Amino acid sequence: MMDVGRHPRINLLTYSEIDNISGYIGNFHVTVRKKARFVDEAECNACGECEKVCPVVAVDEFQQGFSSRKAIYMPFPQAVPSVYILNERDCLGHNPIACGKCSDVCEKQCIDFDMKDQLIEFDVGAVIVATGMDVYDPTEMDEYGYTRYENVITSMEFERLISAGGPTTGHFIRPTDRETPKHIGFIQCVGSRTQNGKGNPYCSNICCMNTIKDSLLLKDHYPDTEIKVFYIDIRAFGKGFEDLFQRSKQAGVQYIRGVPGEVFEDPATKNITMTVENTATGAIEDHEFEMVVLSTGVIPRNDSEVIRSLLSLSRTEDGFFMESHPKLKPVDAPTGGVYFAGCVESPTDVKDSVTQASAAAARTEILLNAGQISVEAITSELVPDTCTGCGICVRVCPFNAITGGDAKAKLPVEIVEAACKGCGTCAAECNFDAILMKHFEDAQIMAQIDAILDKDPMEKIVTFACNWCSYAGADLAGLSRMQYPTTQRIIKTMCSGRVDANFVLHAFEQGAPIVLVSGCHFVDCHYIDANRWTQKRVEKLWDDLEKLGIRPERLQLEWISAAEGQKWARTMKELEEMRQQVTEEEVDHTKQVLKEARLKAEAKKKAKESKPKAAEKAPAAAVA
Repeated sequence: MMDVGRHPRINLLTYSEIDNISGYIGNFHVTVRKKARFVDEAECNACGECEKVCPVVAVDEFQQGFSSRKAIYMPFPQAVPSVYILNERDCLGHNPIACGKCSDVCEKQCIDFDMKDQLIEFDVGAVIVATGMDVYDPTEMDEYGYTRYENVITSMEFERLISAGGPTTGHFIRPTDRETPKHIGFIQCVGSRTQNGKGNPYCSNICCMNTIKDSLLLKDHYPDTEIKVFYIDIRAFGKGFEDLFQRSKQAGVQYIRGVPGEVFEDPATKNITMTVENTATGAIEDHEFEMVVLSTGVIPRNDSEVIRSLLSLSRTEDGFFMESHPKLKPVDAPTGGVYFAGCVESPTDVKDSVTQASAAAARTEILLNAGQISVEAITSELVPDTCTGCGICVRVCPFNAITGGDAKAKLPVEIVEAACKGCGTCAAECNFDAILMKHFEDAQIMAQIDAILDKDPMEKIVTFACNWCSYAGADLAGLSRMQYPTTQRIIKTMCSGRVDANFVLHAFEQGAPIVLVSGCHFVDCHYIDANRWTQKRVEKLWDDLEKLGIRPERLQLEWISAAEGQKWARTMKELEEMRQQVTEEEVDHTKQVLKEARLKAEAKKKAKESKPKAAEKAPAAAVA
């Protein structure tokens, strides 16, 4: 961090937060709010005289509440820049000044009570998101006594107690009597791998090795300490991690496979007793400790929603940000020009975070050195003459590639081609045919439907499959030689969001017995959240079909991933059974009803378009 702060080509903005990010790949405009620290960074030499005279005592967040700080303080040792901060919430008041002792003793007059937040704006070509993660708060899992027993602490609190820069200068003590504990228990997977509504279902990756490291650290400082680790599974899969695990065992650390069910405290000694089922022996055991450490998992940053909305990012089921492709683009975000590093994508240790950071920096260099970018030829194109500026496409675009539009002023929208990824959701939602999807135009898809149903339509199932997941799932089913009916005819689209309601209605009008719309699972959408508009569109179609007297079951919606070849085959078998139940009379009725509805809608549209023309002629006739 100190090297970064001294680098001549790096502008380090500390004590700051992102207010807004606009633009697109190669042309981002960033607004940063640099918070007022009420201390002049250029003049402060960190002498510490202000801290000595400050009368306020507050909890030190960096030391996990084990020590106190003043209202004006150094955030943490080795802080960059090495400058004090005055916490406005803790200060006795400076509007008007109620104390001012820190300002009186500052020889360089660095303290400015009138300092305000600054808004700094600049342009960048790429953005690397490396906001880190938060640590799970075990308060809700009170079965381990975290809120009731003072000698039950978290692994983060343990780190501060044993750190040389901690509140006890590295002398490990237990909070109740400030004595060095001789018997210490570690409980693994607190807040991780849980399915009971508390905690998170995923593995936090770093917890096992962190406990192993802590156990060796204790054995190194206090060889006589008895340490027991209660675990579900020890996951030591990294380079050298298994060796570290074995060293911990050789040092005398006991590993017991089982998670405590009950935890009690002795009121007199403040010792903790735990009842555990040892799954290796099948026995119920009681263990007594002077201190218990909860190995808590990690969670996404609590404020990550702000970054997600600013950069149009997508999330996984676990709440972390989702990469563009787990194998081909592991550090690229779906939004062009945005890259990931560290724990924003998943729980990651230091080694993997450094690797990701190097990869993100390399990806950024490739982009910036290119000078210009190339985009796929499947972007959307605006037809200005037919655009009414209604703004529907602006709302549905997952990449914020469409801007502007004013229906009252009749101003058309604008499409930023560099930001467009070609999902086609805008074209499917547009009611005025004002957006063309290159290579996936309405006429092209309609022609495919006509070709499929030209002969023997009763023997065909029209299937719309998204390129990234369901089409790949069909491909996997074929490569795996899975057996399933061959009645489906696939029309590939880049995203299920491209499937216009008119495509489905046209297929039914041409005699399709069954229509399937398939796409990515919600959390796997290649276009962030475009498939959510697919679901809304299909649900509306179900209602419309039911009103017309058409069985909505004939329109199916399935989420099939690229790895679910078996699900594709199973779905095709189920659809074939449904197809055999559709009669020719039902299809003929559907064709007749939809044709009448279409002709009625076209007549209504023509009548609406002719009204302005008649209004234009009337003034001319009056003048004549």
